[in-house]
Amino acid sequence: MAREPRISDRPPCRLYLITPPAIADLQAFAGRLETALAAGDVAALQIRLKPADDDTIRRAVAVLAPVARRRGVAVILNDRPDLARETGCDGVHIGQGDASLADARRIMGPDAMIGVTCHDDRDLAWDAAEAGADYVAFGAFFPTDTKVTTHRPPLDLLTEWQETVEVPCVAIGGITVETAAETARAGADFVAVSAGVWSYGEGEAAAVKAFNLALKT
Repeated sequence: MAREPRISDRPPCRLYLITPPAIADLQAFAGRLETALAAGDVAALQIRLKPADDDTIRRAVAVLAPVARRRGVAVILNDRPDLARETGCDGVHIGQGDASLADARRIMGPDAMIGVTCHDDRDLAWDAAEAGADYVAFGAFFPTDTKVTTHRPPLDLLTEWQETVEVPCVAIGGITVETAAETARAGADFVAVSAGVWSYGEGEAAAVKAFNLALKT
């Protein structure tokens, strides 16, 4: 897995969009999602609803996944490999307290995309990469109101990861248009954003455009 440093030859960093933790009007949000995805490049949509019962998650996937797929955006479900498989998602993102990577792979199959939260821990990330994770996620890099966080890794963790490991890394946690460029330059393959898009003052389309511009600098 180790190789020569790849900071300079890696593909450009891309936007990884996460839903708000609660969606009051699913149909209205689907319209907002369509507007956001039409505005620029988005690699993946993570459907992350907390707390939510299984039927709420099923309805969200049924409504939002077709919007994402029309734009070629991968659909990732948070936490639940069983529901991810049942609802036909492209992958699942698991935390350290969720199903194991081995169980997620068994449930989802060999072709599914599986990402693993690794907080600020290189050893956790290395173990996940060795075990076949498709990406690892580090964070929170900046203050965030989207979820309670206790880990605050330095940006150079991304650089160190890029210099030694081929498995892509996602940076998450409080990333804004203003901090996206430095996060990408540090070595993130993807920046995961929720409030930075959905709460952007000029609207979600302007946010996606601004993130895309920042990630190219």
